[in-house]
Amino acid sequence: MAFNVAIDGPAGAGKSTIAKAVAAKKGYVYVDTGAMYRAMALYFLRSNISKDDEAKISSVVDDIVVSIKYEAGSQHVILNGEDVTGLIRTEEVGNMASATSVYSAVRTKLVALQQELAKTTDVIMDGRDIGTVVLPNANVKVFLTASVECRAKRRFDELQAKGENPDFDKIAKDIEERDYRDSHREISPLKQAEDAILVDSSNMTIDEVVGTILDLCK
Repeated sequence: MAFNVAIDGPAGAGKSTIAKAVAAKKGYVYVDTGAMYRAMALYFLRSNISKDDEAKISSVVDDIVVSIKYEAGSQHVILNGEDVTGLIRTEEVGNMASATSVYSAVRTKLVALQQELAKTTDVIMDGRDIGTVVLPNANVKVFLTASVECRAKRRFDELQAKGENPDFDKIAKDIEERDYRDSHREISPLKQAEDAILVDSSNMTIDEVVGTILDLCK
C-alpha cells in the first residue's frame, strides 16, 4: 500500500513549501496539484479561451495531458510534452487557474490523474480539496492556514525578492477574494476535512511546521 499525505489550505499558506520539504525528508513524491491546474490554465490562455467560457473549456480538456516528473530532485510540469515549469508562476496564470478550477470538467480530469498516481506511489499532495475529495483515505491529513496579513506579507516579500514592485493592499485583497471563491465554489470547496489536523503557521517557522507534519506521519 502506498502512503499518502494530504495538505489542504488557502492560497499563500505555504502548502507547497512545506509539502516539498516533508517529501524530501520522507523520500515521497511531491505532487503539486496547483501546478497541474496552472498548466491547464496556461493552455487556456494560449488558446485565447475566456475564463468565463465553461463550454469551450469543457470541450478542450481531453486535448490536455498534464504530468509531473522529477529530474535531479526538482519537479518539472509537463503540458502535452512541453516542460512549462518556468511559465506557470505568473499572476495571470494563477488567476486563470483559480477561475477555471471551479469547472467540473477541469477538476474531474485532474483528480483522475492524481488518484492514479497515489495508488502506486508514496505521495504528498497539497491543494484545496485533497483530504476531502482527491485522497479521502490519505494516511495523514493536514489543514494548513495562516492569517491573511501573514500570507500577503509572504507573497509581498517573495515578489520584492524577484525585483518586482508589488502593492501590499492589492495582494491582500486578491488573497481574500481567492479565499472566498475557493471556499464558496459548488464543486470541491476549500474546507477542512473532518479528520484533518489544523496547523496555523502564522507564528511558526518552516522547520517547525515540517517537524509537526513529520511527527504526524510517525
